[in-house]
Amino acid sequence: GNNGSNSLGTSTEWTVDDTLPGPRLLQNMSSTTRSHVAVIASPLADSKATRSLLRVTKKCAKQGTVKRGVKEVVKTIRRGKPTDCFVLIAGDISPIDVITHLPILCEENEIPYIFVPSKEKLGLSSKTKRATSCVLVEKPKDKDVSSKYDEAFEAFLKK
Repeated sequence: GNNGSNSLGTSTEWTVDDTLPGPRLLQNMSSTTRSHVAVIASPLADSKATRSLLRVTKKCAKQGTVKRGVKEVVKTIRRGKPTDCFVLIAGDISPIDVITHLPILCEENEIPYIFVPSKEKLGLSSKTKRATSCVLVEKPKDKDVSSKYDEAFEAFLKK
C-alpha cells in the first residue's frame, strides 16, 4: 500500500481497491471496519477530528441548525451565502458523482468543508436514522452549544 500523509498532516496506510464497482476507492487498511473512502475525499478528517465534528453536528441538530442531504445543502448555499457554517461530506458515497460538485460550490462561496469517512455516522449525528451524504452545520443561537461549535470550528480551521 501507499503510505502517505493526508492534508491534515496525519499518516495513514491506504491502498487502492479495484475489486469494487464504480470509482476507484481508497481502502483504509488501519481501520478494523475497512471503510471505503473515495479517492477525491480530500481533505479527510482524522478520527479525532471526525469525532469532534460529529459531536458538534449532533448538538447543532438538536438546535435545528443542520441541513441534511445534497439537495438541501445546495439550496441553502445558493439561496444566500450562509455565515458561520461548515459542510461535512461523507467520503464513502457511491456513486461519488452525487457529491463531486459540493467542494467546488463550497469554495466558490467561501464555506469551509471537510470529508468524514462514514455516511452512516454522518446521518446518525444529524438526528436521522438514514445515512446522509452531506450536512451543512450553521452556528446555533444557544450559548452553550455555540461555544462548543466555536471550539470545533477553530480546530477544524487549523487543519
